[in-house]
Amino acid sequence: MSLRFGTDGVRGVAGVDLTAELVLALGRAAATVLGRRGQPFVVGRDTRWSGPMLQAAFSAGLASEGVDVVDLGVLPTPAVADTALETAGPAAVISASHNPFSDNGVKLLAAGGRKLTDDEEAAVEAAVEAAMGTARAGPARTAGSGPGSPVGRRLGRLSADPGAAERYCAAAVAALDGRSLGGLPVVIDCAHGAASITAPAIFETAGANLVGVLGADPDGSNINEGSGSTDPAALAALVLESGAAAGLAFDGDADRVIAVDERGQVVDGDRLLALFATDLHEQGRLRGPGVAVTVMSNLGFHRAMAAHGIQVAATPVGDRHILAALEEREWVLGGEQSGHIVFRDLFPHVAPTGDGALSGLLLLDLLVRWGRPLSVAAGAAMEQMPQVLRNVRVAGQRELQEARALWDEVGRVEAELGDAGRVLLRPSGTEPLVRVMVEAPTEAAAAAAADRLVAAVEAALGPGRA
Repeated sequence: MSLRFGTDGVRGVAGVDLTAELVLALGRAAATVLGRRGQPFVVGRDTRWSGPMLQAAFSAGLASEGVDVVDLGVLPTPAVADTALETAGPAAVISASHNPFSDNGVKLLAAGGRKLTDDEEAAVEAAVEAAMGTARAGPARTAGSGPGSPVGRRLGRLSADPGAAERYCAAAVAALDGRSLGGLPVVIDCAHGAASITAPAIFETAGANLVGVLGADPDGSNINEGSGSTDPAALAALVLESGAAAGLAFDGDADRVIAVDERGQVVDGDRLLALFATDLHEQGRLRGPGVAVTVMSNLGFHRAMAAHGIQVAATPVGDRHILAALEEREWVLGGEQSGHIVFRDLFPHVAPTGDGALSGLLLLDLLVRWGRPLSVAAGAAMEQMPQVLRNVRVAGQRELQEARALWDEVGRVEAELGDAGRVLLRPSGTEPLVRVMVEAPTEAAAAAAADRLVAAVEAALGPGRA
């Protein structure tokens, strides 16, 4: 049994890949690498069935190493990071984001709520291996019984922070700087996840007229099921039925948002970023001026930013890479096509991570200030090039770079597309998938090229289990 970080922490099937024993060891490792005596480690979770079990195991690992734990219960990832920013300590979120309820994961945040560096991840992985090896060696050497292990009052203590959700909601609304949404009719979809706890209060306090709230009845097993940012069909239908100005769909841990315009059309993270970038640029608040995105962002986004004189930095997939690029350049805006939007150093007391509710709030504020329908504003923000994304389940990802026949086919497709398109193949950091992305002048051309590459991936790596 081993642990490896993906693009957003560690993730797997709860009870199989992510066992209580492994997460206990991860808690001990996190205490060793990230913890500081006298400084609490804040821990939150989403609404998954396995969440309380894994949160208890992780917290026990921390406490066994002498680290105090503040249990935040069910809370969005940005709220947990916001609390860590207040305490200047480390944090963890027990969540598998947009994955099915049977999956779970652990996102680790270093002091102040920042994402871990590669070196910190490697140190945690090594410490987990050491902890698991110690546990396998027998009862005489298990946690808490070795020389120098904390005992008595040196063990960590667990406490709760019932005010964390209220403080987070207030911080999000404060980003409007006193402006109101003025009764703008809105539908939100909480994905039966952590947003169920905070999003309705945030948007009502900000002055929105919530004409519909979907996915706000979590039962532990319905998180992301037919709802949320990965399945906005029900949201789009209710927006049309209710006459709402916009719909907002969050994911399981509420660190991303996808919008739906008044016509029921999806507005993805690229368009949201284009809107925010041009708005901030016009206000003189976009430092650089530049914006950080991942390699998945649409070519149309890059062209739109160039037309406004805005620089674009492209990073590997994962919001921690976005954050690193922003910090390096001292820029304030970045994000992903999936709806992770990061507003860095723009607002006081807002978490240093993607925040679905904050992004949705600022989108609605933009619509009120601009006085335009979302369909008009989003359509003018950028011309989206046809893009086809296929997720190919494979038997193994490790052979991807060595699959010469596959890369020969990639080269042929790229040569045929020339400057009019783009191809990207990458392994998923959270699932046994290879993601195939093709951009081309037409939807048909992109789909045909993607079909060829999917077949080449399966031929090279072998189809995985459904």
